[in-house]
Amino acid sequence: MQKLEESVIKDLIEKAISMLDFAYVPYSNYTVGAALLSKNDKIFTGCNIENAAFGPSNCAERTAFFKAVSEGVKTFKAIAVVGGPSKKITDYCSPCGVCRQVMREFCDDDFIIISAKSKDDYKLYTLKDLLPQSFKPEGEIGATAK
Repeated sequence: MQKLEESVIKDLIEKAISMLDFAYVPYSNYTVGAALLSKNDKIFTGCNIENAAFGPSNCAERTAFFKAVSEGVKTFKAIAVVGGPSKKITDYCSPCGVCRQVMREFCDDDFIIISAKSKDDYKLYTLKDLLPQSFKPEGEIGATAK
């Protein structure tokens, strides 16, 4: 696992927590915030955005990735993810399977996922930990991203 400074981890968690205020969740009332760190040290944030039809809803993690990619950034170091009902973080929040696959499109197996309850209470995972035997953009199961 690549190393991240403690101060960087805490900054990402704080930014993810701040995104809970922007979540649009009239159906589930479950807010999620994310803060994505690019390899050039730019941070992209996201929140979950629901839709009455559910299918068009978007997770916080994908919102952050899509914002970054839409601005030309396609290489990343880490993401912090927080969430809970009514903006209350009660447990660790982990990316869904769709978000994990989007992460794999742009990140290698060593990409760091920070699942946090607070800036002082968090767990670190690699993408490989959370998405073993992933389908990779190179078209080969188990291939390494370039």
